[in-house]
Amino acid sequence: MSLLVFGQSGQVARALARLAPEAVFLPRSAADLSDPDACAAAIHAKRPGAVINAAAWTAVDTAEADEAAAAVINAAAPAAMARACAELAIPFLTISTDYVFDGSGDTPWTPDAPTAPINAYGRSKRAGERAVQAAGGQAAILRTSWVFSSEGANFLKTMLRLSETRDALDVVDDQIGGPTPAESIARAALTITDAMARGRPGGIWHIAGRPYVSWAGFAEWIFACAGRKVTVNPIPTAAWPTPAPRPLNSRLDCTTLARDFALGQPDWKAQARADIRRLLA
Repeated sequence: MSLLVFGQSGQVARALARLAPEAVFLPRSAADLSDPDACAAAIHAKRPGAVINAAAWTAVDTAEADEAAAAVINAAAPAAMARACAELAIPFLTISTDYVFDGSGDTPWTPDAPTAPINAYGRSKRAGERAVQAAGGQAAILRTSWVFSSEGANFLKTMLRLSETRDALDVVDDQIGGPTPAESIARAALTITDAMARGRPGGIWHIAGRPYVSWAGFAEWIFACAGRKVTVNPIPTAAWPTPAPRPLNSRLDCTTLARDFALGQPDWKAQARADIRRLLA
């Protein structure tokens, strides 16, 4: 199966490049998501066997100030890709987020749970999901949360960087989720896309790491694993105001991914250990 991937420098795109080096990867210079028509044209020009969209506007706070621009990249562009794939009768998968939910309660969100985003980023991603589903083709949505790797910008790398100059940090302790290795997301995306290429219907699936943890708990574990003596001061979200509100409950129910593809929740600690060793080497 020939595979076309939108994205090249992001965490998931880099993991996809390692797992599927034969795929064609389109950087922003080749397919700018701010130009949805150009994205559709690229699909028609390449005529691949399947398409994965691993590119997105992921700057949550800046989306709050420019929701229209975020909506073009996170909604209009995936919609154009999905329509192009439907016209060519090929599978399409796009990566989405737990931010489509409102973060209430403490029960893990199932793929069919009602969506109610509380910030502009989440609204743009939900609009993208709906548009992809409305395109009428064989499409999959893979929601994830708290992505990390040894590449790109993410919480794990930020904590390690701050630990070089700080001996104490305030970290939010009432937002709970599952840190998710980028490689696990890439592997799931490839598995689902391959299954669709062999005739499986599309749908919505969740992938997130286990066990669930707060940002403060994640930070404490990172420092302990790295041998860094940094005191974590747990604080509530209200004490750390940001332009975009954050969901408190980012737990994702991954039961259907395990049932349909035999892909269990990844152990984030195992991958984080490997990433920390790599970053400290």
